[in-house]
Formats: sequence, structure tokens, C-alpha cells
Amino acid sequence: MRSKDRISYFYDGDVGSVYFGPNHPMKPHRLCMTHHLVLSYELHKKMEIYRPHKAYPVELAQFHSADYVEFLHRITPDTQHLFSNELARYNLGEDCPVFENLFEFCQIYAGGTIDAARRLNNQLSDIAINWAGGLHHAKKCEASGFCYINDLVLGILELLKHHARVLYIDIDVHHGDGVEEAFYFTDRVMTVSFHKYGDKFFPGTGDVKEIGEREGKFYAINVPLKDGIDDTSFTRLFKTIIAKVVEVYQPGVIVLQCGADSLAGDRLGCFNLSIDGANLLGHAECVRIVKKFNLPLLVTGGGGYTKENVARCWTVETGVLLDSELPNEIPENEYIKYFGPEYLLKIPNGHIENLNSKSYLGTIKMQVLENLRYIQHAPGVQMQEVPPDFYIPDFDEDEQNPDERVDQHTRDKQIQRNDEYYEGDNDNDHNTDDV
Repeated sequence: MRSKDRISYFYDGDVGSVYFGPNHPMKPHRLCMTHHLVLSYELHKKMEIYRPHKAYPVELAQFHSADYVEFLHRITPDTQHLFSNELARYNLGEDCPVFENLFEFCQIYAGGTIDAARRLNNQLSDIAINWAGGLHHAKKCEASGFCYINDLVLGILELLKHHARVLYIDIDVHHGDGVEEAFYFTDRVMTVSFHKYGDKFFPGTGDVKEIGEREGKFYAINVPLKDGIDDTSFTRLFKTIIAKVVEVYQPGVIVLQCGADSLAGDRLGCFNLSIDGANLLGHAECVRIVKKFNLPLLVTGGGGYTKENVARCWTVETGVLLDSELPNEIPENEYIKYFGPEYLLKIPNGHIENLNSKSYLGTIKMQVLENLRYIQHAPGVQMQEVPPDFYIPDFDEDEQNPDERVDQHTRDKQIQRNDEYYEGDNDNDHNTDDV
């Protein structure tokens, strides 16, 4: 048992200011709401807070094709009408629109997950949190399901530099298809996804029969669920399967995607999960279960389309990772009006009919455990010399064009600031003595 977890938390306010467009369910503003709720409970005082670096195109191209990254970098709402063929090729359009500052948005959320992975690799943190990350549908050469860059794959690739085996767990209501596909042929990453499957529900993959191929056979685990699953059934199944996975696979590090669209009342979801309901079951219980393995842990966000509940959920789960019990009454904060009329942290279970019979869940559990029996022991990996972290060039002030618009992120990096959010030992922006 570790004496006290060292927890790092990545956040950049710019990530919450982008706008996918009217009527689009993805609202990055939920990230600002989450952050301010975390602040209002004073959880920032128990963590190290970092602004992530903006991932460079060369970093994004560690997984994505260079032409796709270059196109995302180049395209703007004003020029997209000139590139109809490319928009179709890269699956940009209604679900994945081109909007102002799209590429910077991707750079920030991907940079947060990469930075989180590096802190774990360098043993500077035990747990690293990036609620802006978790965009698990993006593919090597195309956007998908509101996701453009797959930060999870990039983070896992970083972790594989130091760890022989990485366990990826996904509790979003949608199948973690992009991450599964990226590692479908390797035993170095085990992917485990709990999700709604059937009725043409997006993305349409994630059957229990999808188990990986070649060296990756039996290293992809899918737990397909029907509408209306409740706290007790979900957490019982989760605990049983994940305990067996960790015992058999013996990962060196865990990545946990905490998509909040599996909560009751989600705009796009169909489950009945509370955040932390009766007997402390619910979505947050999954975080609690994973934390107890005492392995290095990278935690991200994901889906979640009822934004006040997303903020509630990820704040509670930040508290779980910090071993902090939070009062149910939400403290005063910049977004307090969104949490009315009750202004409470916990949400009730949903009332969708639970179509997951005991026999159905029993069958799924048996199939998953049966597949795990084919893994006799954790696969060995002959570790090579560890590649260095990417070389990140410094700004050359002489080469910067004074007429160019400099964004908030760049300006902040060039000045030392007394930030009102941080204090004491956890202040990573404090003034340091001149060396």
C-alpha cells in the first residue's frame, strides 16, 4: 500500500472555450464546469496542477497518419468548402465538424494525456488525471464519434516505452473502438470495454466475440450490455472481470477512460447508473475499484452529454482518487446556476427498464472469464533501450512575428504569473528564485 498517492491534474481553460456548433451534443464547456467544481471543493489543494503542453504534429503522428494530422492543422471553417473530397476521406462533417481552433483543441487534450503518461513513466506521479482526454473513437486516418485525435492511443504508446503491459479500461456507454483497433494485434495492451451494444447503437462494434487477433488474440475484452443496466449489476460485473484481468494479465500501469455518458439521464446514453449511489455503488465505484490495485493510473474523461452531470461525476471521481469525501451540497462557484434547483452533487438512478437479465449477464461473464483462461501467464517482453521523450523545440523570440495574434496559452507560457488557483507546495507556476 502506497503511503499517499501523488496526484497530478492537467487542465487548460482554452479547451473548454471551443464550440462544436448549434445542436451538437458535444459541449467542451463541461470541462470548465468540471474544473470550477473541483476548485469549489478545494480539491486543487491536494493535487499538483499543470497546464499541458500543446502536442506537436510530430507527436500526434506517432499514431495518426501524417497527412490526416496535416489536414486537421490546415483546415478552418472558412476554407472547408474548398476541400470536400478530403472532408469525406477524413470523415469530417456532421458528427465531427470543422470549427474554430479545432487543431489547438486537439493539441491541448492530447498534450494532457501525453504529459500524464510521462509523469507516470518518470515516477513523478502515482495517478495522473486529464478530464479533457478520453476521445476513444478517433482512428489512425479519420475522425469518428466527435473524436479527432485519439489521445488514449498516444498516451498508451508513451506508457509502452516504460511498461511491458498496459491495461486499458473503458466505462463510456459507447464501445472504445479506436483504442481496441489500434492494439488489436498485440498482447502488450489489453483493452477492456463495458458498453451498450445492439440496436445499431454507435459505433456498432464491441461484441463479446471480438477478442483480438494474431498476437493480440484474447487481449481484447468486450462486455456488451443492453439498455437500463443499474448500479448493482454493472459494478458487480465490473469488479469480477477487472479483478480477474489484473490477476491474469499483471499490467504495469492502467489507463481508465471514465466516459460519463453511461450515467442515468445522459442525452445520448441509455444506462441507469448513478454517480455514487446507495452503498457507494455506481460509476465512481469503478474508479474506486481500479484505484485499489495500487498500480500507476492514468485517468481520462470521455463522452458525457448532460454537462452538469458530467461535471458532478468527474468531480466526485477526482475526490475518489484523492480519498476525499465531498459534501453533497455544491459550494458556490462560477457555474452554480447549472446545478439547480437542488444544487446537489449526487444524482438519482435512472428509470429505464433494465433489459439485462441475470442469465444474460451471467453468460457474458462466463464467456469473458473463459477467454481469460487462454492467457496462461502475463506475456513477457524483451525491453529495448527506452526511446527518449520527444524533443520539444523552445520558442525563438527573435523569430516570432510581433504582428501575429498570440493566443492565451502562448502568452501564459512566456510570463510568470501568480495564479489564484494554486498555492503552497502544489503551485507549479510560482515564482522561483533566479538560478
